[in-house]
Amino acid sequence: MMNCLGLFWFQAFIGDEVKNMFDQYQYESKQNIEADVVKILFEKTQGQPGLVGWFGELLTEKYNQEPDQPIGIKLWNRVYLKSCEVEHNNTVRNIITKARDEYRTDVIKLFTDAGIHFSFDYDWCNYMYMHGIITYAEDDDGSCHICRFSSPFIQTRLYNAFTGIIKKNQERSMIALEPLDTLDDVFDGPDLNIPALLCRYKNYLKRMKESGEDLWKDQPRRKSDFHLTEAVGHFHLYHWLSMALRKRCIIHPEFPTGNGKVDLHLLCKDDKKGLIEVKSFVNAYEVNESIIQAAKYASKTNHSSVSIALFAPFTDENVLTQLSRTETIDDISVTVVAIGQG
Repeated sequence: MMNCLGLFWFQAFIGDEVKNMFDQYQYESKQNIEADVVKILFEKTQGQPGLVGWFGELLTEKYNQEPDQPIGIKLWNRVYLKSCEVEHNNTVRNIITKARDEYRTDVIKLFTDAGIHFSFDYDWCNYMYMHGIITYAEDDDGSCHICRFSSPFIQTRLYNAFTGIIKKNQERSMIALEPLDTLDDVFDGPDLNIPALLCRYKNYLKRMKESGEDLWKDQPRRKSDFHLTEAVGHFHLYHWLSMALRKRCIIHPEFPTGNGKVDLHLLCKDDKKGLIEVKSFVNAYEVNESIIQAAKYASKTNHSSVSIALFAPFTDENVLTQLSRTETIDDISVTVVAIGQG
C-alpha cells in the first residue's frame, strides 16, 4: 500500500491525513477498511509516517488474504501481534538497540514517571528524540515540556525488550509458585482474585531472597542511592505472571497514554478477567490519587475491581502493610498491594 520507511521520523501525520490515505486506498482498491481499524492504527503509531506505512503494507498486502472482504479489527489484531513478535523492521530494531544500550536507565524511568522534564539541552533527550524513542508534550499547567514515548507501539516494543532481559536472567530461577499451589482461591470467584495473586508474587520474591539468588542482577540502579529503578519491578511482575499463569491466562500490557502508565489486563479461561495497574511509590498523597484514578479506569473498562501493584524502593513490611489496603469507590473495589524492592 504505502512504504514510507525512509520518512520514519519526519513530521507525523495527523488523524485526518491518515484517514485520507486509507480512504484513497479504499477508492483505488475497492476494498473496505473498517473505521475502527484506521482509528486504532493512528492511536498506536501516533501518525509516525514509517509506522503508518509499515502497518498499511502489512494490513493491505502481506496479511490481506481476503481482498474481497473488509479489513476489520480481527485482521488488525493479528497484524499487531505479528508486528510485536515476528515481523522484522530494521528501524524499529535500531530504536530498541539504542534505547537498551545508550540510555537504558533513562528509558526505564519513563515507564514509571510521567513528569520527566524534556529539553533538547539534555543530551539524553536530544539523542532519544532524534532516534524516535521519545517525543514531548506540555505539562498540565503549561509551565514546561515533559517526556513521552513516541508512540504506544514503540512503548510496547521497548517493554517487551526489557522484559526479555529479565526473562533471560531468570531462566534457571526457582519455580513461580509453591509446588502444590493450584491457585484455587485466585480462580474460584466470578472474577480473578488479583490481590491473592499478588501475594503469591511477594512470596516468590521472599523465597528468591532467602535462597540467596540475586534477583536483580545487572539491573539498572539509581546513581544517588544505588536503589533499583522501580520500573525493573514492573517488567519482572509481567514476567512472573506469564510464568505463574501459563496456559491459563493471557497477560496483555496496555499503555493508554504513552506517559509511563502500565496496565496489565488478564484474560483467562471461563471468561474470567482481572486488571492490574502498575505504579511506583512517590508519596502517600499520590497513592490516594492513584486509587481514585484506578477506580475511574476500571469503571471505564467494565471491571468491577482493580488492583494496584505499588512498587516501593524500601522493604519495611510495617510501612508496606500500611500502604496496602482496599477501598470502594462508586461500587468499584480498589486494592493496593505494596511490593518492596531491596
